[in-house]
Amino acid sequence: MKVNNYFWVAGALLATTAFAQNKPAANAKAPVSKANVSRSPVAETITPKTPLSQTRVADLQDGRYKNPVLHADYSDPDACRVGEDYYMTASSFDAVPGLPVLHSKDLVNWTLIGHALPRQVPIEHFEKTQHGNGVWAPAIRFHQGEFYIYYPDPDFGIYVIKAKNAAGPWTEPVLVEGGKGLIDPCPLWDDDGQVYLVHGWAGSRAGIKSVITVKKMNAEGTRVTDAGALVYDGHKIDPTVEGPKFYKRNGYYYIFAPAGGVATGWQIVLRSKNVYGPYERKVVMAEGKSGINGPHQGAWVTTSPVNGHSEDWFLHFQDKNEYGRVVHLQPMKWVDNWPVIGTDPDGDGIGEPVLTYTKPLTARKYPPATPPESDEFDGAAPGRQWQWQANPKGTWAMPAAGFLRLYSYKTPDQAKNLWDVPNLLLQKFPAETFTVTTKLKFTPNTNLTNERTGLVVMGQSYAAIYLKSGKNKTELVYAVCQKASDGKPETERVLAEFKPETELYFRVRVSNGGQCEFGFSEDGANFKMTGETFRAEVGRWIGAKVGLFATRETQTNDSGYADYDWFRVTN
Repeated sequence: MKVNNYFWVAGALLATTAFAQNKPAANAKAPVSKANVSRSPVAETITPKTPLSQTRVADLQDGRYKNPVLHADYSDPDACRVGEDYYMTASSFDAVPGLPVLHSKDLVNWTLIGHALPRQVPIEHFEKTQHGNGVWAPAIRFHQGEFYIYYPDPDFGIYVIKAKNAAGPWTEPVLVEGGKGLIDPCPLWDDDGQVYLVHGWAGSRAGIKSVITVKKMNAEGTRVTDAGALVYDGHKIDPTVEGPKFYKRNGYYYIFAPAGGVATGWQIVLRSKNVYGPYERKVVMAEGKSGINGPHQGAWVTTSPVNGHSEDWFLHFQDKNEYGRVVHLQPMKWVDNWPVIGTDPDGDGIGEPVLTYTKPLTARKYPPATPPESDEFDGAAPGRQWQWQANPKGTWAMPAAGFLRLYSYKTPDQAKNLWDVPNLLLQKFPAETFTVTTKLKFTPNTNLTNERTGLVVMGQSYAAIYLKSGKNKTELVYAVCQKASDGKPETERVLAEFKPETELYFRVRVSNGGQCEFGFSEDGANFKMTGETFRAEVGRWIGAKVGLFATRETQTNDSGYADYDWFRVTN
């Protein structure tokens, strides 16, 4: 297979090498549990040096942690352990780069070490916004010295990519099985060398859902070799069963899967002595009295032994509406070869999620860590938290000496608003309450009008504060677009006028419930707020995002640009 080298070309978020600017940690030891790790040595782990979040830290630094461990939209998380290191990936849908890869030493403190998918395939298809499409629930595994990520695209099929190092580079996607509606794949390497793939079905494409299929693959894990067999039908008691994860323990095959819907469901586990069943079924976690709705699909991991003792844990998500699908960590134990996830206060064998708990057992303490949020734009590329709304073009942006330059790009002819604009540079909401402030200078093309650049909170409805060019003037505009996903137009309110190339500061304060208030400042100290509140909304299968844009309405021989000095996320 051909290998992707990540690079940044004037704004295309395709990083420079395998993140060689970061110092690698020591090689991890060989894993010991068959549940979800390999017995092969692991490549070096690369941990980025990113500032600790000013908005939320899950590590309570007293031996406990609080859920969610990631209060950000890492939907459908899957994880594996390699030696003393844990790796996680998640759905990314149409965002590019896709397939985030996170690293942790203790399952509580996570850093974002890269993305496994620099552009989505087919390339031309994903040059247009594809809300809700693209990368659905993936699985990450480590086998015989290589990392594997299997991911589904519900419109094209199931792909696999590989890497020696979780931070990359990753191989280009190989289509394991083509077809519509094939979702949520997970591999299993059996003791006899046979490789299996379990997956679910998307009713919107396949015409069937609430069933789980097991198929054989070739020894390389790159191609499905049979039609497979349905091993579970959840229509009667587990509607919308999906997101299966495949494991083997004590002679049993286990399929962990959520059912009942993202916001209202429960976790089941299926087990059998035969890979094709029949499978017994048990509910192993439900909301109970915890207030953690859903609790939806995730990953079982076993810790590296400390003094001969290992622990079992389960990572899963909770749907928090505009905040997205946030990641929780639950203790897990085995009772009569059945898992119980969370705590079981009434002793019925069905666990409930915890809000705080003792941290996982590790050989030593690790400092708090969080994915990146703020960005000073001082590096050769923007921070790893940024994603575009489509496959990027090299003319959208250019990192410079201490700032990020965004060039205005013509909005697609069919776009009625920013919903269908590909060159939005966005990141996830990091906490329930936070403030974003950015500093910019706008240099419009003097031959154009209606070039725009600014700060946006994006979802199926959105709000933004931006500068709009006119003849010999630049207007400061606050805009709201309700039902943007339905093609509705923005409602604009002009707040002020400025000369071109005036330096300004934009701000948005996000309070509980996703309530957003925008403002601006000429000196960075005294902010004039709009006095209006906009409630952030979900996107298509994702939470709201916040970020930057630069657009124009006309195709000409040159563009204006905006220089963003920094982008800071504070409490």
